[in-house]
Amino acid sequence: MIQFSPEKLDKVNEIMSRYPAGRHKSALIPVLHLAQQEFGGWLDTPVMDYVATLLKIEPIEVYEVASFYSMYNLKPVGIYLFEVCQTGPCMVNGSDAIIDYIKKKLNIAVGETTADNLFTLKTVECLGACGYAPMMQLGNNYREHLTPEKVDAIIEECRAKAN
Repeated sequence: MIQFSPEKLDKVNEIMSRYPAGRHKSALIPVLHLAQQEFGGWLDTPVMDYVATLLKIEPIEVYEVASFYSMYNLKPVGIYLFEVCQTGPCMVNGSDAIIDYIKKKLNIAVGETTADNLFTLKTVECLGACGYAPMMQLGNNYREHLTPEKVDAIIEECRAKAN
């Protein structure tokens, strides 16, 4: 059975208490973040159904939000998630070439994970760092002014941390 740890459930209840009765849907985004952290880095249907039950909303309301925002993963991801910006400023500065380079280097397509479960490549909309294009988010950090050489260094850094 899917269930938050007692600590996370306390956090869910604290988040829900910020909103008036009947308005718990307002807690959906932060609760989905907690769910993704708690349940393996992604949101499968039973997890989203559990969140809907906690918030007393319809499951479709959870699916709509989780599928709209790129910050939620609807399938398993690798230990290192490369979220490469693909909007205008990054594209003008070469994000398409960086995406293609990562695809070839890791032998995966966008949305796929390497066989060793280390890397997943995802394209996302604007990450709000246009002056540093092309760029990507890796965990809680931005990696900026990407070049093939910088991508190689990032991949090696991640592999070294994984060992």
